Amino acid sequence: MGNITVKVWAVLLAALGFGIFAHKLFNIGLPLSPEQSAEVWTVQARIAFNGGGGPAKLGFFIPTVTPGLAQLDEDFISSRFGLAINGEGDNRKAEWAVRRAKGLQTLYYRISVARSDTGFSGWGSKPRFPSVPEYEEPYASAIKAIIEDVRSESADVQSYVRELLEQLNSLQPSENIELIRGRADSQKQWLEEIINLLKGVRIPARMLWGITLSDAANNANLQAMLQVHNGKRWLTFDPASGDVGIPANFLSWRVGNEPLYTVEGGGPVEVVFSVSKNYRELIDIARKNAEANDSVIVGFSLLSLPLQNQNVYRLLIMVPIGALVVVFFRTFIGLKTFGTFMPVLIALAFRETQLLWGIALFIMIVALGLMLRFYLERMRLLLVPRLTSILVIVVILMVLISIITNELGVDRALSVALFPIVILAMTIERMSITWEENGQREAMVQGVGSLIVACVGYLVMTNESLMYLMFVFPELLFVILALSLLMGRYTGYRLLELRRFRAMVIEKDKS
Repeated sequence: MGNITVKVWAVLLAALGFGIFAHKLFNIGLPLSPEQSAEVWTVQARIAFNGGGGPAKLGFFIPTVTPGLAQLDEDFISSRFGLAINGEGDNRKAEWAVRRAKGLQTLYYRISVARSDTGFSGWGSKPRFPSVPEYEEPYASAIKAIIEDVRSESADVQSYVRELLEQLNSLQPSENIELIRGRADSQKQWLEEIINLLKGVRIPARMLWGITLSDAANNANLQAMLQVHNGKRWLTFDPASGDVGIPANFLSWRVGNEPLYTVEGGGPVEVVFSVSKNYRELIDIARKNAEANDSVIVGFSLLSLPLQNQNVYRLLIMVPIGALVVVFFRTFIGLKTFGTFMPVLIALAFRETQLLWGIALFIMIVALGLMLRFYLERMRLLLVPRLTSILVIVVILMVLISIITNELGVDRALSVALFPIVILAMTIERMSITWEENGQREAMVQGVGSLIVACVGYLVMTNESLMYLMFVFPELLFVILALSLLMGRYTGYRLLELRRFRAMVIEKDKS
């Protein structure tokens, strides 16, 4: 294949890798570093009632949509009760039932949420236009005057509601506003009056109940917001300020004016809300959010594997990075090594022994094995028996070093047993053959080169940020493959080869 074909494949692979990477980063929200965390709020509802001794059934509204928030966990704690979840329009309702309930019965509902930038499509219901109610005097005249006054200063549903709320909450209200205010003794009654006013202009309206998320609260209360429908979607307003939109820390619980709970076969019900805030890793939040949205890409990611498999791939996925380091040193620097994968495997072994101990143990075992290899050469053994003998010798050396270092109290050296035994045996054999065929100098150059590349590979492959990046975004392997293809077409000089032209430079300087 020509150079253009390789470049085309490299561009396509890099585009594929970076494309999936960008989708995970910006659309799903996966973080670039493992240290990133985000606020998580847990809201618990404790529902208690006294059973009458017979069958009991309790219905309780629970959140169905959380604008601006992502639902992470949801738990129902109900011991002997059966549980069913039913949808009722824009609401969701949990229904607990038990055959026999006597005495105090306690149920719990718990939900954990975090902030989310994912788009919110809104509530799906589309209400009918309400009929204009028949207002009683003297309220009829007052409501009519307010309606006409607001209509003259608005252009659409949103501006009408904002203007209405501004007038109703004015610090210097008119007599008509004062008359309407006098009919409300609570927040709920006040919202009912506003909804009743909006019926006069046939604007569908309802209440949105929710909880304000705080650091900690043991007796939180549901608060009401005003929602109106503009013919396309539901708009939310703060009834006190007239601000449009749902506050950032507002957990929507239910909509409508129906009771929060219903009970059959039980006594008075007590509901207590509590809120707590903690922190959780951002990657866990993003993963759960993607699962809730049925993201196919996250479903096929390494994060979906069992934990033991994840630990294997955390190590395995760094091998291509180590191989890329070997390619760079051999292609552009010009270092000679014993093959491509041997330095990578040595680097993996250094992960257990740490770098300095690993270098010392590697040099010790290879040096002793090399001396014994030359002694075996005098016996004129066949290739396979000779390799087997070297393998046995390497194992014996590893056992001896481990026992001796254990007696000396050097625990780190015990990890020598984790070195790739076969690789060490092949390294000794390869180094001895190179020694015989190309001389002592060439064997030492390749041995030192392999060790240098293994050290650099160890530093790269054990970088925590890089390990996290490759594990969470394995599509970057396509980028590494693209770089390998481009490196494979390099035909220029290597850095260490430039010394061959040193004599020409010196000669030019003399002239």
